[in-house]
Parts: sequence; structure tokens; C-alpha cells
Amino acid sequence: MNITWAILMMALGSVGVQNVQADADVASVLQSAANTAIVSNQNGTTEAPESSSGTGTAAGTATPAPSALPGATASADGAPPMADPQPDAPKVKGVYVTAYSAGGSRMDTLMNLIDQTELNAMVIDIKDDAGYITYKTDNAELQQMGKPQPFIRDIGKLMERLKKHEVYPIARIVVFKDSVLAKKHPELSFVKSDGSVWHNKGGDSFVNPYNENVWKYNVEIAKEAVKLGFKEVQFDYVRFPEGFEKRADSLKYTKVAGKSRVQIVSDFVKYAKQELNPLGVRVSVDIFGYAASVPAAEGIGQDFVKISKNVDVISPMVYPSHYSTGWFDVKDPDKNPYATIKGSMVDTHKKLNPLGSYKPVIRPWIQDFTASWLGGGHYIKYGKLQVEDQIRALKEQNVDEFLLWNASNRYTSGVDYEK
Repeated sequence: MNITWAILMMALGSVGVQNVQADADVASVLQSAANTAIVSNQNGTTEAPESSSGTGTAAGTATPAPSALPGATASADGAPPMADPQPDAPKVKGVYVTAYSAGGSRMDTLMNLIDQTELNAMVIDIKDDAGYITYKTDNAELQQMGKPQPFIRDIGKLMERLKKHEVYPIARIVVFKDSVLAKKHPELSFVKSDGSVWHNKGGDSFVNPYNENVWKYNVEIAKEAVKLGFKEVQFDYVRFPEGFEKRADSLKYTKVAGKSRVQIVSDFVKYAKQELNPLGVRVSVDIFGYAASVPAAEGIGQDFVKISKNVDVISPMVYPSHYSTGWFDVKDPDKNPYATIKGSMVDTHKKLNPLGSYKPVIRPWIQDFTASWLGGGHYIKYGKLQVEDQIRALKEQNVDEFLLWNASNRYTSGVDYEK
């Protein structure tokens, strides 16, 4: 198996990305992980010597630790885990819903799907992949920092509808991928030598995970989501841009002395959990599915274990189409969703079992779309059987929760979600 290519293909699995025309920079998503000595076991798991975390020295002046976020680093590693704020929460089986769908006619179809099946939850964009706050907010701070766009025309009415139909509501907040905030406040982003805000080949900009104002802004959106009635906040793009380690020295941005990218991303998650737990809301994070099978991705600042330790729910994106030839001893993973999902869950448990009482609920994103971009002979059309095969593999690995991903929110009918 070509482990480097496998890693790069998995990078395309970030929620919101479903074709290989995505970001051209994806070729360097996990350069540091790919450069680490990795030995593939016969079952597809990987081992590697422990590596130190780089500091990612930047052209900007180092700043002291964020004064507004003392809780992010003050607690000792041995402190007991925070209690689940919702011990009676249902076993979530949900679908992704864009703000456009939530505020439009497609919501009727999606609600019928929930009403007529075992599905019981929706993950709804509250701050989307561009950085727009997707509903009208009266919060002056959020208006000043971001850019509300009422794709969801009446958020109150939507929440009432979800409650009436007993839908478990999850607010998706895209954190550090935020073109709106980066352009509106360049000082919170990464600036090139000519003074312009850096963006990737796809035109997307990121904001700086080292900046305390970015942390507070996203958590403030999360707090408003709680007030609106959301039971869980799901953070996505909790990382630096793809291939950041290659450009870190050429960009101007503030950083925290002595803090690696991995540590600062983990600190953000810890801070968010500390701020939101007292409000009775669960915190979940999306993470690359391959993260369970490879060492920490220091380039983008993601460590599967460090992040998982500080959330209630972890959602690895384990779409079979995003694993390449050889993963889990499968020639074409997209054509064998059962074996692929089973292998990914075996690795996930191995990675997280040592956390003991810190181990979060494992709730993967699974595939309900056809990956035709893989080319003839390497993909199959996904339908009832393929979705059920993934769910069956999860259940056999004692994973009872899942989320279905389809970018257009068109989900397969007739699926037995209790398979």
C-alpha cells in the first residue's frame, strides 16, 4: 500500500469535500505524518516511533499565552474528565443538513425521512464552510466579527419544528476555515509578505488557531446555538490549513511561544469544552478518518487522541471512497464498505481505548454518496446495500451511532438503519 497516497486521499474526506478537484494543496495535508516512519500491519493498522511536536515558527512576533483562556492550559492532565452534560441523550443516528436545506423546501423531504425511519438527528450548518453565520443574529459581537446571512430565514421556527418532530439538533460550526473572518479581519488570519491574506488554491482562507479572539468568536456562536435550543455543538475544520508547515515561515501571524500546532488545536478544544459543558450542551469534533491509523498530523495540528480526550463525541470521517488501495487489506475500499468501515473502527478503538474514562462517544461520518471521481473499476454506486453494510460493520464493532454524509442532502430511501 502507498501510505502517503492513502493519507492524501483521506484528506479529501473532510466534511464538505466530495471530489478530487478540491483543494490543490491537499497533496501536502499530512506531510509531517507522511514523512514519519510508518510500518503497515497486515490488518491495515500502523505503528510509528513517537515524534516530537514542531513549533511551527512563524514570521510574526510571538505573543504570550491567551490571557482570556486560562482554563485551556491550567488543568492538569490527571484531572478527572468532565461529566457528560447529557447522560440521557439518545443514540444519535443523523444526517447532515446544509443551511440552504434547513431554510428551504428540501427540509420537508428530510423531515419525512426522520419521521419514517430510525433516524433521529440532524447536523445543521450554523457557521458554514465559507464562514457565514447562517441565520439572523442580534448579537452585536457576532455581527461585528462575522457576516450573518439568513440562509435559515427563521431560526426560531426551525428549532420549534425540530422539537415537535423529536429531532436531536446538532449545530455544525466550521472553526478555522473562515474566509469571511479572514477577509474582514486580516489580523486574525495569515498574511503574505505583500500584505494580502493568504488563501489556498481553492480560494479559501483560514484564521489563526493561535489567536484568542478566534477562539472566543467561535465559542460565542456555539453559546448562541445553545440558547437557540441545540443540544450539541459539532466543531469542524479544527486544524491549520493543508500543508501549513511548508508556508509557516513565510507568513505573518501571531503565535504562542512554546506551543506547537498540535497543542494549540487541542487547547482550543479543551477551552470550548470548558466553556460549553456548564451550559448542558455536548461538544463534538469532526476529524480525518485516517487519524486513527497514523501518527499525529503535526503539519495541520491534529492529534486524534489529544482532541478526543476533551470532547463528548468524536466523529471520524471514514467514507470508504477516501481510502486508497491496500487499506485494511482491501483492493478497492469504496467497493467494500463493510471491510473498510470495520477496519477503521478496529483502529479507532485501539487508539482511544487507552483513554479509559476520557474515551468519548464514537460517532463516525459514513458515506451515502457515489464516488464516481475514483474512475471506472474503483467505485460502485452507493445505495441501500452499501449504507447498510457500513452500519452493520459499525454495530459489529460496538459503535451504535453514526452520521450520514451527502453534500446535496439527498439520502438513500428504504435503508434499514437498525441493520
